[in-house]
Amino acid sequence: MQEDTLADGRRVRIRVRTVNCTYVGDFLVPPMRNRISDALNEETRMFISLTDVVVGDKDRTDFIAINKNLIESVAQL
Repeated sequence: MQEDTLADGRRVRIRVRTVNCTYVGDFLVPPMRNRISDALNEETRMFISLTDVVVGDKDRTDFIAINKNLIESVAQL
Protein backbone atom coordinates (compact mmCIF):
# COMPACT_ATOMS: atom_id res chain seq x y z
CA MET A 1 0.00 0.00 0.00
CA GLN A 2 1.38 3.39 -1.02
CA GLU A 3 1.63 6.06 1.66
CA ASP A 4 -0.08 9.39 0.97
CA THR A 5 2.70 11.96 1.33
CA LEU A 6 0.22 14.85 1.24
CA ALA A 7 -1.16 13.70 4.59
CA ASP A 8 2.27 14.35 6.10
CA GLY A 9 2.14 18.05 5.28
CA ARG A 10 0.78 20.80 7.48
CA ARG A 11 -2.37 22.70 6.50
CA VAL A 12 -2.47 26.40 7.29
CA ARG A 13 -5.21 28.96 6.67
CA ILE A 14 -3.90 31.88 4.63
CA ARG A 15 -5.17 35.06 2.97
CA VAL A 16 -3.78 35.68 -0.50
CA ARG A 17 -4.25 39.11 -2.07
CA THR A 18 -3.77 39.32 -5.83
CA VAL A 19 -4.04 42.22 -8.24
CA ASN A 20 -7.75 41.44 -8.73
CA CYS A 21 -9.12 39.67 -5.66
CA THR A 22 -8.57 38.31 -2.15
CA TYR A 23 -8.69 34.59 -1.38
CA VAL A 24 -8.82 32.87 2.01
CA GLY A 25 -8.14 29.16 2.01
CA ASP A 26 -6.14 26.21 3.28
CA PHE A 27 -2.60 25.84 1.98
CA LEU A 28 -0.57 22.64 2.36
CA VAL A 29 2.99 23.19 3.55
CA PRO A 30 4.92 20.10 2.38
CA PRO A 31 6.66 17.97 5.01
CA MET A 32 10.15 19.08 3.93
CA ARG A 33 9.27 22.77 4.40
CA ASN A 34 8.93 24.61 7.70
CA ARG A 35 7.31 27.88 6.65
CA ILE A 36 4.72 29.07 4.15
CA SER A 37 7.37 31.21 2.46
CA ASP A 38 9.58 28.12 1.94
CA ALA A 39 6.83 26.49 -0.10
CA LEU A 40 5.87 29.69 -1.92
CA ASN A 41 9.45 30.42 -2.97
CA GLU A 42 10.02 27.07 -4.68
CA GLU A 43 11.23 27.96 -8.16
CA THR A 44 9.56 24.95 -9.77
CA ARG A 45 6.13 25.92 -8.45
CA MET A 46 4.30 28.35 -10.80
CA PHE A 47 0.96 28.18 -8.97
CA ILE A 48 -0.17 27.76 -5.38
CA SER A 49 -3.17 25.60 -4.57
CA LEU A 50 -5.79 26.49 -1.98
CA THR A 51 -8.68 24.35 -0.77
CA ASP A 52 -11.88 25.30 1.06
CA VAL A 53 -11.60 28.79 -0.42
CA VAL A 54 -13.57 31.99 0.14
CA VAL A 55 -13.24 34.22 -2.93
CA GLY A 56 -13.72 37.90 -2.23
CA ASP A 57 -16.18 38.30 0.62
CA LYS A 58 -18.81 35.69 -0.16
CA ASP A 59 -18.15 33.21 -2.98
CA ARG A 60 -16.92 29.74 -2.00
CA THR A 61 -15.12 27.02 -3.92
CA ASP A 62 -13.45 23.74 -3.01
CA PHE A 63 -10.22 24.42 -4.92
CA ILE A 64 -8.37 27.19 -6.70
CA ALA A 65 -4.89 27.52 -8.22
CA ILE A 66 -3.36 31.00 -8.16
CA ASN A 67 -0.51 32.11 -10.41
CA LYS A 68 2.32 33.26 -8.11
CA ASN A 69 3.13 36.20 -10.43
CA LEU A 70 -0.24 37.78 -9.54
CA ILE A 71 0.23 37.61 -5.76
CA GLU A 72 0.71 40.90 -3.92
CA SER A 73 0.68 39.58 -0.35
CA VAL A 74 0.15 36.46 1.77
CA ALA A 75 -0.82 36.37 5.44
CA GLN A 76 -1.25 33.41 7.76
CA LEU A 77 -4.52 33.54 9.68
